[in-house]
Amino acid sequence: MAEKSLFIAEKPSVAQEFAKALKYNMKRGDGYLECDEAIVTWCVGHLVTMSYPEVYKPELKRWSFDTIPFIPDEFKYEIIPASAKQFKIVSSLLNRPDVKTIYVCTDSGREGEYIYRLVAQEAHVQGKEQKRVWIDSQTEEEILRGIREAKDISAYDALSDAAYLRAQEDYLMGINFSRALTIKYGPNVKNYLKADKAVISVGRVMTCVLGMVVLREREIRQFSKTPFYRVIGNFNLGGQNAEAEWRAVEGSEYADSPLLYKENGFLKEESANALIEKIKSDPDTAGGSKGHIIKTEKKTEKKNPPLLFNLAELQNTCSRFFKISPDDTLKIAQELYEKKLTTYPRTDARVLSTAVSKVISQNIKGLTNYPVCADIASDVLKGDAWKNIAKTRYVNDKQITDHYAIIPTGQGFQNLASLSPVAAKVYETIVRRFLAIFYPPAVWKKVALQIGMGKEKVETFFTSFKVLEDEGFQKVMKYSFFKDKDKDKTNASEKGKNENADDPENDKKNDSEEEFVCGPEFLKVLETLKKGAEVECTGLGIKEGETSPPKRYNSGSLILAMENAGQLIEDEEMRAMIKGSGIGTSATRAGILEKLFRIDYLSLNKKTQIITPTLKGEMVFDVVRYSIGSMLNPKLTASWEMGLSGVADGSISKEEYSKKLNDFVTRYTEKVKVLSNGPQLRKCFDYASAYYKKGKSQS
Repeated sequence: MAEKSLFIAEKPSVAQEFAKALKYNMKRGDGYLECDEAIVTWCVGHLVTMSYPEVYKPELKRWSFDTIPFIPDEFKYEIIPASAKQFKIVSSLLNRPDVKTIYVCTDSGREGEYIYRLVAQEAHVQGKEQKRVWIDSQTEEEILRGIREAKDISAYDALSDAAYLRAQEDYLMGINFSRALTIKYGPNVKNYLKADKAVISVGRVMTCVLGMVVLREREIRQFSKTPFYRVIGNFNLGGQNAEAEWRAVEGSEYADSPLLYKENGFLKEESANALIEKIKSDPDTAGGSKGHIIKTEKKTEKKNPPLLFNLAELQNTCSRFFKISPDDTLKIAQELYEKKLTTYPRTDARVLSTAVSKVISQNIKGLTNYPVCADIASDVLKGDAWKNIAKTRYVNDKQITDHYAIIPTGQGFQNLASLSPVAAKVYETIVRRFLAIFYPPAVWKKVALQIGMGKEKVETFFTSFKVLEDEGFQKVMKYSFFKDKDKDKTNASEKGKNENADDPENDKKNDSEEEFVCGPEFLKVLETLKKGAEVECTGLGIKEGETSPPKRYNSGSLILAMENAGQLIEDEEMRAMIKGSGIGTSATRAGILEKLFRIDYLSLNKKTQIITPTLKGEMVFDVVRYSIGSMLNPKLTASWEMGLSGVADGSISKEEYSKKLNDFVTRYTEKVKVLSNGPQLRKCFDYASAYYKKGKSQS
């Protein structure tokens, strides 16, 4: 009997790509492809799932305090009924006598590992050589490399342990806490909402995200606007009017005054008027018409191209650009991956590996066949930046766990015509972000001025001007799908919001400082101004402003907040310790948001992508807050994720993690049983419901 290799993929479309790459003359069977040398088969996502408590004992079906905490000594699994036929096919193939080697080709990540391990477990696979194929894209070269370099599956046992524990954690917290809180508080919620029933759904990540949105909404409600008044001077600089803002710096009569709002405004309008009168009455100002240059500062500022896309950053960008949800972005990214246009989408990394940087010219060369950016790709190849990319911040092996950033493969262009208009735009967005890293920084030339008025107690006005000297990477960011009037705004977003996200230290300017964009000729005039030079003040006035409340999350910013959960933690030591561990993973965050929308805990405005809580969501938040409050804490949620990462890299044993999990579930389930805080919760419900009266809008 001739021996064969079996290749098992996560879905039919991926299996088809493996079959094409192998170049065997395969015939189609029912749920598989086969030839003399090999068999290619597939799952359809998950084929196996964890069994509900009633499978262990029928009496566990009833929700009762007597049956929780439910923590089985050994977990049971079962075939998903809708996938039973494919499981039977896959199981029989895995156990065929002529199959010697099994190549595991499910998605290269924790969830893909879990999908196969469950199938192998329930199919009782024994005595076979099992090899793990780990790839970053579905190009033919990458598939063949993955097969060639496939490791024994035992090399991924720690990742498998983490996958099993993640599922068990969600199962135990979900079943025990949802049952406990529903038994205790479900009737209160049901009666208050006048609903037929009320199940209180709780999840390790889901509940924490609900808490983030509710807390932000309550911050906004409780926010009290503070008016402030800024004094603005208009000055004749080289024949052009220039606006400058007063600040209470050292030497000012108002330095450290309680009348101030920050250093650049007053709490009351009369204080601002008093300052203007004081300046005008100073004889050295000639009635407020004369000032002098105190200081000039000339500098050149560089803005680097932003880091590459990981899934969270792509979801945030697509939310802003196209007003689509994170789940829609993930589906498009997966489609681009399966059509060989881009690399693996479920990644947290925003950099390239050293290995891929050595062959990056292949990706760039391929993009010369992409009409939208062909000229840019050709321009990159003419330069040397791609040859030295490994020495830049865009390549860092230490910042990569499973996969490097999402980049174009430079292949798959035969599939461009089949993309939806939005998917085509997402692809262009990925391509431009990738090509930008091979361009120099954008260079701004700046002149900052300090203008004094008065002699004894000098009052100082500040202004700053800049001109773009070299657009650098910004010329790559001129998207074809934006109208001309939108391009400047979009480029500003690329060089501002994204760049600052990459490097929090990059911009520490005072929020109130304005920089005026000017022409190169005017900047040259400003550069000629010397310290002590007299300038004409053409007017002093007051600009009224008011403080702004925190912004509501949109679908993109919430995904980023989940990824950067550490920023929400006040304790500096803990924040540093969990750096890199967010809430959820790149593979699960979009699905968690979709569930919160589906169970009516959160509401999504599809036009703006703004997310707000529902009354039901706020009530569940308060139930959890006064029972298992730590579930709302990003510190706890991120530390669980950090623990799973520790299991995956072997620094934490699965037994240690499992014990911690079981103790946590037991402790808080028992706590809920003895709570008696119904009246307190009623007050919370009344508080929340006042904001959901008919006709009262949140947005």
